[in-house]
Amino acid sequence: MTTLWQASQQLLAGHITPETLVSDALHAIAAESGEGKRVFTQTYLAEAQQQARQANARWQQHQPNSAIDGLPISIKDLFDVAGEVTLAGSRLLSNAAKATSNASMVERLRQAGAAIVGKTNMTEFAFTGLGINPHYGTPANPWQRTEQRIPGGSSSGAAVAVADGMCLAAVGTDTGGSVRIPAALCGLTGFKPSASRIDQTGTLPLAVSLDSIGVIAHDVRSCWLLDSVIADEPLAIDERHLSDAHFVIPQTRVLEGLDQHVSAAWLHALGQLRAQGVTLTELPLHELAELETINSRGGITAWEAWQWHQHYVHSQPDAYDPQVLTRIKRGSLLTHEEASALYQQRADWKQRVENAIAPFDGMLMPTVPLIAPTLDELNDPARYMQVNMLMLRNTSVINMLDGCSISLPCHQPGAAPVGLMLSSTHGNDAALLSWAAAIETTLKRSI
Repeated sequence: MTTLWQASQQLLAGHITPETLVSDALHAIAAESGEGKRVFTQTYLAEAQQQARQANARWQQHQPNSAIDGLPISIKDLFDVAGEVTLAGSRLLSNAAKATSNASMVERLRQAGAAIVGKTNMTEFAFTGLGINPHYGTPANPWQRTEQRIPGGSSSGAAVAVADGMCLAAVGTDTGGSVRIPAALCGLTGFKPSASRIDQTGTLPLAVSLDSIGVIAHDVRSCWLLDSVIADEPLAIDERHLSDAHFVIPQTRVLEGLDQHVSAAWLHALGQLRAQGVTLTELPLHELAELETINSRGGITAWEAWQWHQHYVHSQPDAYDPQVLTRIKRGSLLTHEEASALYQQRADWKQRVENAIAPFDGMLMPTVPLIAPTLDELNDPARYMQVNMLMLRNTSVINMLDGCSISLPCHQPGAAPVGLMLSSTHGNDAALLSWAAAIETTLKRSI
């Protein structure tokens, strides 16, 4: 397994070519026994090969466009690509107008010379954390694939594409955990930056107040590298010593109902951090319990999604995934006055949480409380909704906080993938990634 960071370093040293890396990715996409047909809603195979050839010439001349010039990257199916319809994992938009320009993020990837291999499948309109898509199929989780476990969502295809070598890293979105959840369930690293760092022009929205563009890769440095290309300003990360770290562990809600696999991995990871001298403080943080009330009628996500979707819901309700439609329609139950009160509640809540965690270097919690369930288990609509809420419970805290967050694999080899999530407040992305790199080193050492 070659990471994006390793591939970039190998290109710099002249030990590998972009053409080799792209060829490997395209073979993985085309493999008959693989998940390529369910992972991608659109592929750019010829374009990626051409980009790799052009990048190879630039590397040979020591004039690459960027550190990822010619490397295979995937993009989620809600970023505009000029001349194409942006489907967002739906059938509803099949006949919509084609995009007239590239999304800002796509344009930055192209300027960097990235070999974009395709658009990845996703939960329809990014509105669940499970990754199930009845229109294009659901990519199977790479762990125990024969059991047909969910990949997590909404950036489902993004995670499976990275895990299966169809690209070295993927760009997705994260409104309530849509980068971190599939990363956790598929044994990968998922980084949700502070939302304002990456221009979202040309990105089909779910809830503009909570949306952010994030990345999935094999490790922290690879996430940092891809983020540096697509963000307005690259981050400078530095070496941190865990003996200097002081992290907070919230005690309200986020540790409830952990299954045995998550609990074991979580406690083992905490033990490894303590062994490195990390100071861990348990804090009640009762404010987290307030989110259940704030979001009891769908919250900001449903309200803002309804504003975008209401015309389609009235005219073409049968075109939607019924599970997604149910969540969108919850936004119709709110009045403008009630929605306005939600934003005021969020602002007050955000300020109080920021004040509470300000003395700490970051906040630790399990990314999700469950390992990936099977698709069969979620055929029951009630169980579907229950598991979806659990998957989003911890990650969505950070979107409400408008913070930054990263999920790191913390399970043992062969065990069910489990994520450890480190989070901080808005604008602390560089420090977050620096601490995450130190944590990653310790967790890998314990494997």
